[in-house]
Amino acid sequence: MRGFRVTGLAGLALGWLVISIPAQEFTLALTGDAIITRRLSVYEEPDFLEMIDMIRGADAAFTNLEMLFHNYEPYPAHQSGGTWMRGDPLLAKELVWAGIDMVSRANNHTGDYGVEGLRLTTKYVDDAGLVHAGAGESLAEAREARFLETARGRVALISMASTFPDHSRAGNARGSMKSRPGLSPLRYTTERVATAAQLDRFQVLADEMGLNFNRSDRGARTLSTNFVEGPEVGVVTRPNPEDVAEIAAVVRSASRLADQVIVTIHAHESRGERSVPADFLVEFARAMVDAGATMFVGHGPHVLRGIEIYKGKPIFYSLGDFVFQNETLLRLPEENYLRYDLGLNEHVADFNAMRYQNETVGFPANPEIWEAVVAMPTFTKDELTELALHPITLGFGEPAWVRGRPMLARGDLAKKILNDLIQRSKPFGTVIDVREGVGYVRVR
Repeated sequence: MRGFRVTGLAGLALGWLVISIPAQEFTLALTGDAIITRRLSVYEEPDFLEMIDMIRGADAAFTNLEMLFHNYEPYPAHQSGGTWMRGDPLLAKELVWAGIDMVSRANNHTGDYGVEGLRLTTKYVDDAGLVHAGAGESLAEAREARFLETARGRVALISMASTFPDHSRAGNARGSMKSRPGLSPLRYTTERVATAAQLDRFQVLADEMGLNFNRSDRGARTLSTNFVEGPEVGVVTRPNPEDVAEIAAVVRSASRLADQVIVTIHAHESRGERSVPADFLVEFARAMVDAGATMFVGHGPHVLRGIEIYKGKPIFYSLGDFVFQNETLLRLPEENYLRYDLGLNEHVADFNAMRYQNETVGFPANPEIWEAVVAMPTFTKDELTELALHPITLGFGEPAWVRGRPMLARGDLAKKILNDLIQRSKPFGTVIDVREGVGYVRVR
């Protein structure tokens, strides 16, 4: 409530007029991976343009930029995150046209074209006016929060990846040594749990093969695998405590400098099924909320994962894909072709045909790769008051040069996408209602 004193022309007090000003709402549009190799702005389908208008109507919009922008000035690194990703620099402005304001840069393709590729991407993303985080000239710079100014509040973005080739991990300077440009990492440990009887049998086998496998109360290690004894077989993953502490410190600072704090991670790692996040991701996401994040956004597995409301804040373990145009890259390095014994007269389409066995395996054959949501949380002051989930389709079954572009899903497909998300969110105690083709998380 705000009071205004009203006076007459002669300055005589006429009393107090009390005006009730409603609390200001802040809505975000959150999306998953953007592997963009083709323009978006040329299309006019109603379901596409309605989605674009919806994203533009948010106070801030985010996607993970799983793409490098350059004109092939750099050479490809000796190792990539899977396929060497590169798009025309003009495509950065296509994301801005679509309403995107903020992008994360830490993912398994950050180092595909070395340091020069990273730096050129920074230039073109800056030129487009996108706020970006997760990659930089040093570990400290890659870790730091970046900020978006909006009319309704300030948003901080903090980005990291748990899935990456090790050469793309940033480092800090020491003494006269320069810092290593790269991405902000979240490392993790993996232990395989085995019963005492299984470890006994493994000890005999290791001895026969001449492997070092010395058991102790704390476990054993061989073939780059840590083993611990337990009542049943399993896998235990934990986030690296040093990385958690460094990132949490950035989050705590950002929470005192911005209205909203987005912590976002690129993580392929799962617990069995691709749609189930690894244990270390759940532990890490909750730690980030504890440190002051107002939301946690995962991406990387190219499928939807469940949603958790933790201490009143949304955790999206994966929002799937937003743009997925990895089959229409202009060029590929020699290493991609050699992998499938392809000669000089075979090109990108031939590589795709070999990789996906004429679309019978892999991404083209899996409908879930092409199904996702645009999540739209609304905050009133510090409280999450609504969380809408708009199902989108990227065109499963369309030709390679068509699929990969998002638009609103309708009818049975929308129901299927939301039902998948409902089932995957149940283990986190999250309830999602569906009204007129849109999912709404019960946030209270």
